[in-house]
Amino acid sequence: MMELATLLDKLKMEALSDQLDTVCEQAAKKDLDYRAFLAEALRAEWQSRRVRGTETRMRQARFPAVHTLEAFDFNFQPGIERKVIRELAGLAFVERGENVVFLGPPGVGKTHLAIALGIKAVEAGHRVMFLTLDELLTRLRKASAEQRLERVLQQLTYPKVLILDELGYLPMNRTEASLFFRLVTRRYEKASLILTSNKGFADWGEVLGDSVMATAILDRLLHHATTVNIKGESYRLKEKRKAGLLGKARTTSEPEEETATETTEPDPIH
Repeated sequence: MMELATLLDKLKMEALSDQLDTVCEQAAKKDLDYRAFLAEALRAEWQSRRVRGTETRMRQARFPAVHTLEAFDFNFQPGIERKVIRELAGLAFVERGENVVFLGPPGVGKTHLAIALGIKAVEAGHRVMFLTLDELLTRLRKASAEQRLERVLQQLTYPKVLILDELGYLPMNRTEASLFFRLVTRRYEKASLILTSNKGFADWGEVLGDSVMATAILDRLLHHATTVNIKGESYRLKEKRKAGLLGKARTTSEPEEETATETTEPDPIH
């Protein structure tokens, strides 16, 4: 008859093996029957695996920082509808393979919210990847030059949620726009993109260096998407202002955007 330790090892129940004495002691104190004891033992193993899985997915996501929804200052950005963010945090958009686009000037919390949704997805068991758009394009250009583009595009299709940060900060050439288009097409209606940009959609033709390509990308990106438009002052400037390093905030120079928070479902453009 196999020893219990050997069985646990063969079943790869490392956590239960480590915690077995504690689980047995607690079961004895609670006077648990066999079924209840087995449930407690398996629960200890499952909880440990869940924690380890979350830690692994967090490392794989490569978030530049850990930003949570609980830490987001909605009072500083009152134009954001909390109801919309709460609905997104429920991750129904991930299950449906839909996209989320955060628009607004630098420093208003776009990246914070994108990462926070990514962390929610990680905690729910989904694979997530974070890249700045510059990192993405560097990876795609290198893969194309080395005849590995198809493989890399496939790898970028695996994550259930792909976060692309900072679209619009640097212009693309036509080759880069074409590579970006291929990625968006690969993930279209299969897996979710969360994208942040400091440019309104009307300016994407200029950013992408090709208005036709921009239209094709927006067609697929926004067909099933929620757009969150953030107006307001930069958090970083707010902290400097509080420290007396800047003058009074200006409210007349805020960039105009189409809407505050909206769900975008345009008809496909062919």
